[in-house]
Amino acid sequence: MAHSEFPVMKFADWRPTHDTLHHYARVLGRVRRALTPYQRHWSHITLRVAADGLTTTDIPIPDGGGSTFEMLLHLREHRLVIQTGGQEWWDMPFRGQTAAELGDAALSALADLGVRVTMERSQWANDEPGVYDRAAVETYFQALSSIDEVFKQFKAELPGETGPVQIWPHGFDLAMLWFSGRQVPGADPADEEQADEQMNFGFSPGGYGGIPDAYFYVTAYPWPDGLLEAALPAGAYWHTAGWRGAVLPYEESVTAEKPAAELLGFLQVAHAAGARYMK
Repeated sequence: MAHSEFPVMKFADWRPTHDTLHHYARVLGRVRRALTPYQRHWSHITLRVAADGLTTTDIPIPDGGGSTFEMLLHLREHRLVIQTGGQEWWDMPFRGQTAAELGDAALSALADLGVRVTMERSQWANDEPGVYDRAAVETYFQALSSIDEVFKQFKAELPGETGPVQIWPHGFDLAMLWFSGRQVPGADPADEEQADEQMNFGFSPGGYGGIPDAYFYVTAYPWPDGLLEAALPAGAYWHTAGWRGAVLPYEESVTAEKPAAELLGFLQVAHAAGARYMK
């Protein structure tokens, strides 16, 4: 029996809509990247889960004297919303527009709002009409909101430095980083991507990493010897085809008596194993 906070979500059933939404997220990520100052581990290109959808959070307006704007994929009202700190507003309903159409409309609206973004149209990458199923998006957002809440609870429990819980536009996964505080021997300390020993905890809605359906994952960098021998909770397994990490299929949480608790337990066990073998 599925629990409402973790609804049934078969990737094959909503893949065309997923792909459309993924393209839209990439548009927002590229605008954010173009105007947001660099943040460690590329957090300046990501989106966040908000009460009504996926947001860029506040982006500084160039030469705006400290003014900001926000872009929101409003997944309850199914529209792209742009709002400035001065409360100027623009929105456009989703109807399966191509990424190019959405991106061009967003840049035009931003220009009208006084935000100039220098960007090549080719960055939108997709000119094919999409599919936008409102019910599928609402199911996804219901699941994502519940998962985001669990990840933030997990993040609050961790010792040491962590990154934000965020949506990566390129892979459309929700993820967060935990840092051990140690540097990788021989790596350039100025290159934090290669120098910071870390674990990555995430959720993929499916179709990525060689796994067809939605799943939770945990990876470690550098990969420590012996980690594959660590025990995982029931339903989880070590994935080794193409990449290495712990995997818990989303379906396992859907049918669990306490889905949030099962997910939290998986993250906790995988973190404990990683922290132990990374020493």
